[in-house]
Amino acid sequence: MLPIAGLFGVHNHSVNLALELILLFLAIIWIALVYWTFADARRRIDDGMLIGCATLASLLPFVGTLIYMIVRPPEYLEDVHERALEIEAAEARLAQVGMHVCPHCDYAVEKDFLRCPNCLRKLREPCVGCGKPLHPEWRLCPYCETEVGLDPTLTRRPRRPRRETGQTIGGRPPSDLI
Repeated sequence: MLPIAGLFGVHNHSVNLALELILLFLAIIWIALVYWTFADARRRIDDGMLIGCATLASLLPFVGTLIYMIVRPPEYLEDVHERALEIEAAEARLAQVGMHVCPHCDYAVEKDFLRCPNCLRKLREPCVGCGKPLHPEWRLCPYCETEVGLDPTLTRRPRRPRRETGQTIGGRPPSDLI
């Protein structure tokens, strides 16, 4: 009587047992990698859909987890949040010392600058009465006591009159400027 063939057609009981144990070990490793991918994705990715996609990709035995390890974000969400808090605290310390930076390009500016000398973006509005820079939340200029934003004649500059069609600009007719 022939012995019953085991896994992969192996007739030797010892070799068959060894192959079954190796396959069981690989299955346990694969399930552990699926769980590890899910847990790691939750710590690194903020979007639930991407966490699900990473976990589904790890269902491909061993290759899915390897692909996830290549494309995963390099930092934990906690580290990203902590770094943002540190940057915010450093900016607050610099503001207390008197150093200010442009919110658009991070160039060092003084607190009374109206425009950034680097990127030329407007930082503050000038007072129509004295020309000093105003904080956006102020309703009154602390330098000349001009009310800000309440009287439209004080906050808006008068409009220039329109040019007539035959009028010249800088000695040239308007058609030459096009």
